[in-house]
Amino acid sequence: MNQMKIICAPDSFKESISATDAAHAMQRGILNVYPEAHVEICPIADGGEGTLQAMVDATGGEYRQCAVTGPLGQPVKALWGLLGQQDNEPLTAVIEMAQAAGIHLVEPDQRNPSLATTYGVGELIREALSAGAHRIVMGIGGSCTNDGGAGMAQALGVHFFDRTGEMITRPMTGSMLPTVERIDKTHMDPRIEWTQIIAACDVNNPLTGALGASVIYGPQKGASQSMVEMLDEALVYFAELVGGDFASTPGAGAAGGLGFGLLAFLDASLQRGIDLVLDTIHFDQRCIGATLCLTGEGKLDGQSLQGKACLGVARRANMQGVRTVALVGCIGDEAEKTLTAGLAEYHLIGPDLPAEVSMTQADRLIEETTVKVLQAAMV
Repeated sequence: MNQMKIICAPDSFKESISATDAAHAMQRGILNVYPEAHVEICPIADGGEGTLQAMVDATGGEYRQCAVTGPLGQPVKALWGLLGQQDNEPLTAVIEMAQAAGIHLVEPDQRNPSLATTYGVGELIREALSAGAHRIVMGIGGSCTNDGGAGMAQALGVHFFDRTGEMITRPMTGSMLPTVERIDKTHMDPRIEWTQIIAACDVNNPLTGALGASVIYGPQKGASQSMVEMLDEALVYFAELVGGDFASTPGAGAAGGLGFGLLAFLDASLQRGIDLVLDTIHFDQRCIGATLCLTGEGKLDGQSLQGKACLGVARRANMQGVRTVALVGCIGDEAEKTLTAGLAEYHLIGPDLPAEVSMTQADRLIEETTVKVLQAAMV
């Protein structure tokens, strides 16, 4: 009889358990029921937190650390990585913009997107270029910024001049965009021209307007209503100054307009985060011969259909004829729609427990729920 093969491909359960630890908890549950099973540990991410670890670990790559400019100008230590190199593939670096400009780097009472910069993100790109990378994958979730990527571009050699003709030397922020009168791209790091840059993005927001970066995400980053209006007007002005039609591109509003900056200054491409991660870790090949795929994340609801982790995994596993079951921390509105969009089942890991309790016991609960699911199904 062929050995049973089961894939464990969860995302992280935010503020509770990492994707890797969740996958190992699933593995323990599987081996409890089927001791001889072959378990494929395959932690994933959708472009946000955990993207770096999922890609580097899956490819046997290496982690690097460097000091960069943090969102409010203070130095921070940022982690990034190089993927394990395959034959005939360019050396690929993975960056999470949140390592340099993430909201977690700023205390709640100090959050102010008009004063935050993506300058450190540009410094991370420079580090990757200096390491010899010719392909850079960047996760752009979790930002505290709203500078349209101006800080990032500045760190890579783009010069911004104010209305007096003076070059702006301090890191660009959202509130500084209206002071710019001229942009000079001629000093951009020349290595960019020979580097493919791909941003893992799971939102479709344009740069400005009612669905733009400032209006939709500004309040989450500490912006008042008047600040939201100021930031949106600043991005409108900045986009006109930069030129081109990048502002309306789906995803241009991601990470406070960093999506726009990547498109406009670095000729980057924006791709759905979960698919980019799954491609990088060769998920399709790893599904071959599997009987079941277990996935999971903190919350499942109707928005999960818009490219979130569980549904991305389910759709790709289904293409290989593998049914997918999700273990989740909580269930929100319209979660049932996921059952017609790829998932075979979903299960709460702590159905009788308050959410705050489940979060502290996720490791045990994921293992126990895995056992219950397998015993009920008798795969």
